[in-house]
Amino acid sequence: VQLQACGGGLVQAGGSLRLSCAASGRTFSNYAMGWFRQAPGKEREFVAAISRSGTSPYYADSVKGRFTVSRDNNKNTVYLQMNTLKPEDTAVYYCAAGPVVTNTPQGYFGWGQGTLVTVSS
Repeated sequence: VQLQACGGGLVQAGGSLRLSCAASGRTFSNYAMGWFRQAPGKEREFVAAISRSGTSPYYADSVKGRFTVSRDNNKNTVYLQMNTLKPEDTAVYYCAAGPVVTNTPQGYFGWGQGTLVTVSS
């Protein structure tokens, strides 16, 4: 499955962004989808994931209550709505596909190009 994330940009602290990740190549609804991020000099970390049907969203504690993951299987797209952004949310955000919802990068086999999110203070 090929993935392409977009929607990143520069935003002030407290602002919002919506990331999108479009999939092609295989049946999108067959895969759980995850969002990860990687800040400069840091390891890639889990942000959120959603099951194949769109139920059972799963969030990292650092974003719970601020970020919402959703998907539209008719549009082969997964979304990450990010509200109340903080400077520590600054990172390259990646989407990924896998067989089941998990918070480990090793659980995903398809990775898209990242999109940069920069939150200014």
